[in-house]
Amino acid sequence: MKAMVLSRSGPVGPDSLILRDLPTPSPARGEVLIRVRSCGVCRTDLHVVEGDLPGVPPGAIPGHEIAGEIAAVGEGVTGWKPGDPVGMAWLYSSCGSCRFCLSGKENLCLSPKFTGYDRPGGFAEYVVGDARFVYHLGSGGDPSLMAPLLCAGIIGYRAFTRLGLLRGQHLGLYGFGASAHLVLQMAQSSGMHVSVISRGDRHQALAREMGADFVGPSGTHPRKLLDGAILFAPAGEIVPDIMLDLDRGGKLLIAGIHLSDIPSLVYQDQLFLEKSLGSVTANTREDGRGLLKMAETFGIQPRIRKYPLQDASLALMDLKNDQIMGAAVLTVS
Repeated sequence: MKAMVLSRSGPVGPDSLILRDLPTPSPARGEVLIRVRSCGVCRTDLHVVEGDLPGVPPGAIPGHEIAGEIAAVGEGVTGWKPGDPVGMAWLYSSCGSCRFCLSGKENLCLSPKFTGYDRPGGFAEYVVGDARFVYHLGSGGDPSLMAPLLCAGIIGYRAFTRLGLLRGQHLGLYGFGASAHLVLQMAQSSGMHVSVISRGDRHQALAREMGADFVGPSGTHPRKLLDGAILFAPAGEIVPDIMLDLDRGGKLLIAGIHLSDIPSLVYQDQLFLEKSLGSVTANTREDGRGLLKMAETFGIQPRIRKYPLQDASLALMDLKNDQIMGAAVLTVS
């Protein structure tokens, strides 16, 4: 099989990933082999390639927004057969036995495995997945449109639902990339008002086109205080300003795996009156199922820009340089 393999760790460039021919893997007991049709390109993949995340193994294959079909099933697998449409996300598996898994918080598992990080990912023609952690996708759907839902959609959904906002309330989105433009659709389908703050002119234009109530560049403030906010940009330095944008009882959630340092906060201005600051970590399978159901019910789908598999490094470079409106997707097979 063909795969884009990490050749060096550091600032992304044309030689960050190289195309290699590798043996097609075989599924072990409890696993499925997936023929990858499309794989989304996520900011987490950029963090993997650039070495922002620790312990990336040499020769890693990134990619965790995978849409494809079952090619083979391992021993003991039920509920799957060759040809079934399937999706695979960031959480490859959890241990199932730690205190977090046993309490329904498998996203906080003490010994998880992650797709495209410590297990080979979807920047390849085939990938092996844990049969318990992959998702049934509807037949006839476009894999290129399904792929970004498997992380950008899921992590956005987790953040969105954890805020617990109600119809008519005001949501702020900071950074307007793959995940945020899907959350905008979630909020609109739920009858909420949405303000978008983004540094990129193209991203601002997309937010306006998609009907955001207010759109502004970095450093501006929404016209009205926010009931909740989600930070997607990996920019900890803007957290104090976002906290000023929150109304009493408002909550800011950071939906990213990597963030620059957060400056000190002034309690009286930025945390008092029951404002809160939190993070979103990975996802549970329930998040994935909930997102896919919501996307089907309300017609939520990404705006995408396609790249061939061999242009994975270029896609990551464009992502870093804010050249992508919506989501980048590799067309694999």
